[in-house]
Amino acid sequence: MKKRKKKSNKYRYLVPIFSCVILIIALISTVINDWMQVTKNRNEIKEVNIKYEGLLEEEASLNVEVAKLKDPDYIARYAREKYMYSKPGEIILRIIEPKEESEDEENG
Repeated sequence: MKKRKKKSNKYRYLVPIFSCVILIIALISTVINDWMQVTKNRNEIKEVNIKYEGLLEEEASLNVEVAKLKDPDYIARYAREKYMYSKPGEIILRIIEPKEESEDEENG
């Protein structure tokens, strides 16, 4: 009878140990998954911050452009340069710079 008690004692300890091992494995896998998600979120935050900074710079340049467009002199100069509008009695001449000879020889 003593032998039977020893066998049952061995198995009695194996079940809680096996349960603890399974629990530890489950906890470790959960921690690893959470860590991977945190790392992914940090990378996304970095990317979004870079985009945000770019958008802030673009907004600042657009605000400067809006401020310039409120000035009538700037609008007149802009229209003359970009769309070739002229004042009454003014003649617009386009000066086309000749290509350099070395560029023509290399291309042709």
